[in-house]
Amino acid sequence: MSTLTFLGTGTSQGVPVISCGCWVCRSTDERDQRLRTSALYRQGDTTILIDAGPDFRQQMLRAKVQRLDAILLTHEHKDHIAGIDDVRAFNYTSGRAVEIYAEERVQRRVRQDFDYAFSEHPYPGVPEIQLHPIEENTPLRIRDVEILPIRGLHYRLKVFGFRIGSMAYLTDMNHIEEAELQKMEGIDTLIINALRKEHHLSHFTLDEALAIRYRLQPRVCYLTHVSHQMGRHATEEKALPEGVHFAYDNLVIDLPDQPLKHPIV
Repeated sequence: MSTLTFLGTGTSQGVPVISCGCWVCRSTDERDQRLRTSALYRQGDTTILIDAGPDFRQQMLRAKVQRLDAILLTHEHKDHIAGIDDVRAFNYTSGRAVEIYAEERVQRRVRQDFDYAFSEHPYPGVPEIQLHPIEENTPLRIRDVEILPIRGLHYRLKVFGFRIGSMAYLTDMNHIEEAELQKMEGIDTLIINALRKEHHLSHFTLDEALAIRYRLQPRVCYLTHVSHQMGRHATEEKALPEGVHFAYDNLVIDLPDQPLKHPIV
């Protein structure tokens, strides 16, 4: 059995939003306190992080993460990579570089934003990072975990989601081609971004996320990357179809064992 921990389920601004006094941002319900979107996948003694945003340090401490085998980056926006400097802590405890997997364009941004980590003569104590490629239609393996990249669009920006065994994790998308949807057929668990109910330029709305769920027919679906414009968890959860839930920070879900099969690739 593997697990997924929702380290953060909020937007690029998180919830509550700075200087906002709306009904949601004033909520005292912990399920309405959302850090930037990130998730931790565990299978046996393998631990894989999906995205390392500005709340990375807080998320690692809160989830008591002692080991990190790899980081998968969906794309290069700051709410997904800004915390990379803090991988230094894992360098100290493991004695090795942190393995980060990203497509070439995202790797360039990481090298640019954290150039001091890649200099010829790095300053003592900078993060030690080993970059690895993610390519379309090419499964990758991290220790005993096989991962299939899923291509989507975040407005005009190409981003990756990931299928890992019985689960598919999609964030910061507003379009997925049918060929990519086919790669997720047969999944048990779908995690997908649902920003709000109204149209948005670069994110699925609630109805659009539910349409993807209807197409794939997973047993269960969790909505993430949720903004304060969606409403309070306690109220909105009641209106969701059976088998669909709003994810919230610190939620841990069990994922049934299921070998990854990718006949389409």
